[in-house]
Amino acid sequence: MRAQSDSGSAASADASPAVPAPAGVRPKVSSRGRTAAPAANSNSDEWDIPEFELFGAVGPRGLPPLTEFLDILDVDMMKKRDGTNKILHHTALYHSDNLIVRRGQEFQFNITFNRPYNPSKDKFAVELVIGANPQYSKNTYVPVFPTEDRQSSWPGRVIRTSDNVLTMGVMPAANCIVGKYQMYVAVGTPYGIRRTKRDKSRYIYVLFNPWEAADAVFLNDEVEREECVMAETGIIYHGSYDDIAERHWNYGQFNYGVLDACLYIMDRSEMPIINRGDPIKVARKASAMLDSRDDNGVLVGNWSGDYTYGVAPTAWTGSTEILLTYASSKTPVCYAQCWVYAAVFNTFLRCLGIPSRIVTNYYSAHDNDGNLKSDIILDENGRIDRKRTRDSIWNYHCWNECFMSRPDLPPGFGGWQVVDATPQENSDGLYRCGPASVHAIKHGEICFPFDAAFVFAEVNSDMVFYSRRKDGSMEPVKVNRTHIGRLVLTKDPGGLSRRDITDQYKFPEGSAEERTVLEKAETYNCKSEKSDLPPGDVDLVVSHTEVSLGDDFELNLKFANRSSRRRTVEAYVSGSVIYYTGLISSEFLFTTPSVEIGPDGSANESVTVDSKQYMKLLVEQSNLHFIVTGKVTETGQIVSAMKVVRLRNPKLTVKVTGPGTVSEEMIATVEFTNPLTISLEDVSIRMEGAGLMLPKSKYYRLIAGGSSLTWSEFFTPQRAGTSGMIATLDCPALRQVHGEVTLTIRA
Repeated sequence: MRAQSDSGSAASADASPAVPAPAGVRPKVSSRGRTAAPAANSNSDEWDIPEFELFGAVGPRGLPPLTEFLDILDVDMMKKRDGTNKILHHTALYHSDNLIVRRGQEFQFNITFNRPYNPSKDKFAVELVIGANPQYSKNTYVPVFPTEDRQSSWPGRVIRTSDNVLTMGVMPAANCIVGKYQMYVAVGTPYGIRRTKRDKSRYIYVLFNPWEAADAVFLNDEVEREECVMAETGIIYHGSYDDIAERHWNYGQFNYGVLDACLYIMDRSEMPIINRGDPIKVARKASAMLDSRDDNGVLVGNWSGDYTYGVAPTAWTGSTEILLTYASSKTPVCYAQCWVYAAVFNTFLRCLGIPSRIVTNYYSAHDNDGNLKSDIILDENGRIDRKRTRDSIWNYHCWNECFMSRPDLPPGFGGWQVVDATPQENSDGLYRCGPASVHAIKHGEICFPFDAAFVFAEVNSDMVFYSRRKDGSMEPVKVNRTHIGRLVLTKDPGGLSRRDITDQYKFPEGSAEERTVLEKAETYNCKSEKSDLPPGDVDLVVSHTEVSLGDDFELNLKFANRSSRRRTVEAYVSGSVIYYTGLISSEFLFTTPSVEIGPDGSANESVTVDSKQYMKLLVEQSNLHFIVTGKVTETGQIVSAMKVVRLRNPKLTVKVTGPGTVSEEMIATVEFTNPLTISLEDVSIRMEGAGLMLPKSKYYRLIAGGSSLTWSEFFTPQRAGTSGMIATLDCPALRQVHGEVTLTIRA
């Protein structure tokens, strides 16, 4: 044993010392000695195929003249925006100089030879290549043949010939890799194969195809397809469930450079090329890559209120600037919160052809204990203990749904799937979420991949109030089973209204089906609160009128006594400025009214809220949170109620003037009046419109209280149809100010 120890010590002394990699740097290791060639994980890698591929050795006299054999003079990709290919493939809106098609659907192109094509003696094929080290077995090298007796996974055919011009049709396989392909035309001769030169103008982008039944993303609803694939603008819902607010967003999935930026995101993640035809893998990888925390992805999340080194999340108007900045700088873009993550993710999915939409869940649970309970701790008198209350309930949370089949799950669990790029919890070691089947979430099948249990808790948790005794023990005193997941919304397809999809996530509260689902979830170790507390006889409702930023207002407390005896409530009213994530920034109001209620009667208590109390403490989105708790003296019953008050911000006025015709110059004007008595400093305004204007911005050092500004920009509409101009104003003292105008452009 000693000899081994000595020998080991000597060996370790002679060995080179271990050198750790620099912090935050992933060491690059080659595939040498492990694989014959490095794994193909970048669509931007190009593979040079020789223009002439020789059969055997060349004789001493070299190659004979090849003039008697077919030669390629030109290839017309038929890629005009108003051409047949792009119209039939629903890709005419993409601002790209290349042909963009969808898989499972034929596209056409013209080949001009040096003489008419003779199928009895001429042999040619079309070759499509994606990534480095293309291989036939991995479908990264795809030959396409024009004759019926020899076909590959991509069927090909000669549609027609006219003199020296041949029109060929090619149908990408409905499950092929999605991305950018190089295309060559190759002619066979007895001496070898000669090809066209590599030419970037012949690159072909192949996308998912929700119009094709054989594609995994097939969506058999034309109205939904138009909304969830083709719509360039949308509405994101925020605010609170009883005071819903809207903001418009320009997804810009067809803007120049956005498609390449989406492919770069997959390249940056080092996602193997061979996995990029599977929408499940693409969506899951993207849910990690849209955030920067693990892999230097697209967006840096920031909820602090300090956006000195970037753009405030509330200031963005669309996804284009974010994606193009990331693709050009190769560094994460600052900053984002949940709706920005969801909006950029929506652009990514729609751009690649995966149907998607943004969903807002009101009162979304973020539980730190991994169960179905959001815990609120009270002291023995019924006052909330903020130091010990750790679980947070977001006023709202935005995520995405994407539509796809799920062959990895039992039948019936395809369709809409939840994916979420906002970094909340680790999933298999990375911050990501989904895809999780919405149908599985509704029916409590939370063991199904991916992250169904987490989403289930976001919409189904109970809010449990615990009374903490002086000895540290805790007793549940009230359970609210309806507060979490109160309302789930998305935009109604084809219009500007909202659609309530709560019933797609959960059965009606209190129904037999809901109880069955919760029991099933518990079999997967997802525990809910079992306490069956006796019903109290005192109810509490909190209400208020609509409140604008800077207003004084009254908070109304209505106590109802359903017993035949007098009741006294010792109440605690706490008012706090909160982030939309439910976390408290600062408490600005605390009062302790004592309320007496007669038998079978009611009593009203009014709390005055002075704007001077909250204005200097506001954080972005201007949310005030009031929680009223108390104990009934006679029975010990705990009463509680919560209310989120959304302070309504001023609006921007957006106007457009001009002829309203394609290619004719127009003017967009933004108008704003500062309604506050204080001056606004470091003000930035952004404006953009789908098919109208790329993102533009303007900076104002100061806008005095009560003063107005007007900013005008020229723009030239690029295409006909209905679109919108969206604008935002942002500064440290005033956020979430936006406006929009809809306009119709004539051809």
